[in-house]
Amino acid sequence: MASDLLSERRMNHELHLVALVGWIALSLAAGAIGAIASAKARTFYATLDRPSWSPPGWIFGPVWTALYVLMGSAAWLVWREQGWAGARGALTLFCAQLVLNALWSWLFFAWHRGGAAFAEVVLLALSIVATMAAFAQVRPLAAALLIPYIAWVTFASTLNYSLWRRNPGVL
Repeated sequence: MASDLLSERRMNHELHLVALVGWIALSLAAGAIGAIASAKARTFYATLDRPSWSPPGWIFGPVWTALYVLMGSAAWLVWREQGWAGARGALTLFCAQLVLNALWSWLFFAWHRGGAAFAEVVLLALSIVATMAAFAQVRPLAAALLIPYIAWVTFASTLNYSLWRRNPGVL
């Protein structure tokens, strides 16, 4: 009986660990889709007329990697609390914002559509806020884990706008 309980706990722990890896992998996959569009981003970014406050190109990769791990961890906390069925709305919002996240790189870096990228990043920011609100209803810590993400996307939207306006022939 005690060994059955221990075995059940071990399987439950393993399931949660696999799910955590899965949610992080899903988030990183969105990043990878965006990275395909960003294959020449460093060169393209270097050619743009940038404001003095724009970060160096090398910073984006590490920042986004950390954000994707936080995003996946947040989704996992919500899933762990209520499962997919119990948190369908919150997790659907999360997945929708992942799609918007990946799309931005295509609009900006692959297709050089600065105005469309700016409009899209505003939608992304709104979807992140909606996701945070939904996550807060299930697990407040999950919403808190998305604070760095919304902060970065807010900064990125300001940078996107500035780059678009400063580079009218390119974006």
